Amino acid sequence: MTHAKFLAAVAGLLFAISALPAAASAQVHETQTHETLPPPRELTPEQTERAAANYQKYCALCHGADREGYANDHAPSLKSKSLMESGIPHAVLRPMSYGREGTAMGAYLDEMGGPMTLDETWDLTYWLYWQAGYDRLKMSTEAVHGDIERGRQVYGENCTSCHGAQGEGVTAPALGNVSLLAHMTDEMIRHAIREGRQDTPMQAWKGVLSDEDIDNVTAFLRSRAGGWEQPQPVLKKIPGPEDYVINPDNEDPDFTLTDGIFVSSKDLLAALQAKKRMVLLDTRVASVWQRAHIEGAIPVPYYTDFDELTKDMPRDVQIVAYCSCPRAAAEYVVKNMRERGFIRTAVLYEGIFGWMNLGYPVMRGDIREEEE
Repeated sequence: MTHAKFLAAVAGLLFAISALPAAASAQVHETQTHETLPPPRELTPEQTERAAANYQKYCALCHGADREGYANDHAPSLKSKSLMESGIPHAVLRPMSYGREGTAMGAYLDEMGGPMTLDETWDLTYWLYWQAGYDRLKMSTEAVHGDIERGRQVYGENCTSCHGAQGEGVTAPALGNVSLLAHMTDEMIRHAIREGRQDTPMQAWKGVLSDEDIDNVTAFLRSRAGGWEQPQPVLKKIPGPEDYVINPDNEDPDFTLTDGIFVSSKDLLAALQAKKRMVLLDTRVASVWQRAHIEGAIPVPYYTDFDELTKDMPRDVQIVAYCSCPRAAAEYVVKNMRERGFIRTAVLYEGIFGWMNLGYPVMRGDIREEEE
């Protein structure tokens, strides 16, 4: 190519770019680059130590000891670049504080029944940021426009095997979740689809789907939030030791445990209907016990001080623990109790979500209020 022809080609390209509509040009730029934000405040050594301890105490069971994710219950990676560069602080802080309704992610803020103060949730959020070590991206708060019906089709073809036909989560996080959609902007959703979640099964869809179809899926997911409401939780009084044993004057159940530890929902339901003497331990964070629990269960979160707990726990009664993982937290609690000499212990195999999916009854805080 001669120098003159090269210049002519460049001129033609520049003319073509300048002829693009302003909105289209901005759209191309927006999906490819973002400005960066200054880093958040640094933590003091004391805050760092406390946040690291809180992570191991409250988060590692599901999110992994090294923040890698998917240790239990499809809990996402908390070191993935695309999340940590786009989600600090609110996309991490809010679910940590208020939970994900309908999932195993409970609310960890004390005013919601969780174990951490507001300062501790902020410190843990920023600790996660500093551990990840990525720059923060400036995310647009504008709506992403797309063809919702086309987005539904693309989602059905590419996303349901992991995220579920109704966004309920199969082997990946639930996307049809009201609190998730409330806490993530459209641009954050689009960024997650485009970039994937590094070092997890969530691939980057840029180069696989067109930018237009990524926008369509984003618009479809946003449409799933329409009309949903978050109920105001009614906090119930936490039971004391005098409430631990249900049906204290009756006989214990005679369970046949699978692998020496697991009891089925069917057998537990039969024992409850027969009013057998038991202790039921809900090993999730107390905030989700408030929402829904098996009647008679007491909240004993997996991060409990077991030496303190076992001082008041009877040793001659059948104890059954459950969680929503469906078993990880309950197994952790039972393991710690067995190490302290509690032999009559079992884990509900299906977990409370399996229990509810079988149509078995639960009590909910919003319909069983304690008297003042």
